[in-house]
Amino acid sequence: MKTESIDERPTNSGNADGYIELTDLTKTFNDGKIIACEDINLNISQNDFVVFLGPSGCGKTTTLRMIAGLENPDSGSIHIDGEEVTDLKPKDRNLAFVFQNITLYPNKTVRGNMRFGLDMMTDMSKEEKNERVEDAAEMLGIEEMVDRKPNALSGGQQQRVSIGRAMVMEPAAFLLDEPFSALDANLRDQMQTEVKKLQQRLEIAMIFVTHDQEEAMTLGDKIVIMDDGHVQQVGSAYDIYNEPANQFVAEFIGSPSTNFIESTLEIRDNNLSVSNDLFSLDIPKQGSEIEASDGQIVSLGIRPEYLDINSESDLFTADVSVIEPNGANDTVYLEADGHDLNALVSQGEVTDTEDSVNIGIDASKVWLFNEQGERLI
Repeated sequence: MKTESIDERPTNSGNADGYIELTDLTKTFNDGKIIACEDINLNISQNDFVVFLGPSGCGKTTTLRMIAGLENPDSGSIHIDGEEVTDLKPKDRNLAFVFQNITLYPNKTVRGNMRFGLDMMTDMSKEEKNERVEDAAEMLGIEEMVDRKPNALSGGQQQRVSIGRAMVMEPAAFLLDEPFSALDANLRDQMQTEVKKLQQRLEIAMIFVTHDQEEAMTLGDKIVIMDDGHVQQVGSAYDIYNEPANQFVAEFIGSPSTNFIESTLEIRDNNLSVSNDLFSLDIPKQGSEIEASDGQIVSLGIRPEYLDINSESDLFTADVSVIEPNGANDTVYLEADGHDLNALVSQGEVTDTEDSVNIGIDASKVWLFNEQGERLI
């Protein structure tokens, strides 16, 4: 699948000052037989909250580990605040790493755990260290727990201590590798909100790795979508949801997932339409505006919320197979002449799985992709 340079993709940050700059980063394993990530180019601003998102094995954690200095790239460079750090050891990069597994010293108090890095790497006075620890603890809401041991804390409190230990070092940036994946759902939601507020208060770059799209959409000012070792798209949550760069992004982002129907493209007098074994649909785009030809096979993508159930347009008919309640909305699973589709409707709008329903499509919301997954419109 074709990918594009990150710098060609729109973002909502409005600031690409290259505080952290990755240039043509490539990393392989097993004597070059396994490409973990290839030609990664990215500019991260000093106050960006960036999320690396993608399926397992896509290269997101390897990229994070190269930034941290835990992996050495085969080629390319890493700059932080104008200084090249590609070959520097992790301890010389002034970066804070928060891992998925919480690693606290059980014999030390919260204060001792948070102060550990300062004790090892600075010659600050005891009073200065304690002031930093107490300021961080107050910001994290654990100021009353600084004299407790880790076994007296909940999982969320322990993760706050882990973050606080990184904060007191006043790093150039935070690197977080799925730090909340071991927490229960409610606590995970709470920690996501807290770390977002924390980043906004500190105004320090954070790079957060996750495979959870909901977590990514919640946290990221800028989301980096990765697959098969390549960057697929960079943008805000709205960018990647509303304007996916390719079929992978359209399919990966969104729950329930985007519907895809193989279709044939028809261009007549610059008028554009698609047809398949369910329907024919005129597309409100001029045929001269796209790089495609009459008769070309395309994949039509439409998000579930733009399938109009019980539509007066009667574009095609489908059978309701399953209704899945989901809070204020219901996901309705449909079957139409061998095509499995899903629609998102208001709660209770469809109530009978025995029903056959008329389906309409908002043609202005349709995406078309070629056989390589590249977006046409």
